[in-house]
Amino acid sequence: MYYLILFALGAIWGSFANVCIYRLPKNQSVIKGRSFCPHCKKKIQWFDNIPALSFVLLMGKCRNCKKSINLQYLIVELLSIFSFVAIYHFFGLTVTSFLLLILSIFFIIIFFIDLKHFIIPNELTFPLMIIGFIKSFDPNLNTTIFPNYIYSLIGGVFGYLIIWSIIYFYKKVRNKEGMGLGDAKLMAAIGFWFGWTSIPFIIFMSSAVALIFVIPSLMNKSRKMSSEIPFGPYIIIGCILYVFFSNEITNFLF
Repeated sequence: MYYLILFALGAIWGSFANVCIYRLPKNQSVIKGRSFCPHCKKKIQWFDNIPALSFVLLMGKCRNCKKSINLQYLIVELLSIFSFVAIYHFFGLTVTSFLLLILSIFFIIIFFIDLKHFIIPNELTFPLMIIGFIKSFDPNLNTTIFPNYIYSLIGGVFGYLIIWSIIYFYKKVRNKEGMGLGDAKLMAAIGFWFGWTSIPFIIFMSSAVALIFVIPSLMNKSRKMSSEIPFGPYIIIGCILYVFFSNEITNFLF
């Protein structure tokens, strides 16, 4: 029963995540205004706006203009459903699960915005920092995942400074921008959520995952060394690996 409820909630929040992914980079309200087709701009009727199901029934096309709907909409909703179910499966019906569900929605939105637009909006990172720090004052949280407020504060500062340092020295050496401050703010938010001890693991894993994806494209010359690479998605993947598999990966590597 719980899985069915989480399936539905994940689908609904996934639909909202799609709204944020489309509108935030355009500085549009994510609350006001109904959803519309990005091609013909016609407002979408409620029966064509059922998360995941409508995409399948419409075969990925707008009912009005018949143009293809970006597959991203379905992927985001399925990822949201999967994250809701997976978090409940691993952590049960707890406050920890509730917090991780909030984090997962933010992560999905940031992932796809950065992947497409190479930006991480402050409207996402600042609330994450605040939530991450405030929750650290609750003594009843799962301390194996979430730190106390001291480690949380150190983590936020450490997370920001380490990425800022990479940005600073890269610019000094290469005389051009590398990573953006959005990455630093995202790492600060993660530091507030999981403490300073999580930062080395997340940076290591995000860099490793980035290399796995980037090196093949460099070898087949589909990407140049000077090409811009959104690092936010890799930071998020590194953080997910930390939450679910940090002990297993650490034991395997060391």
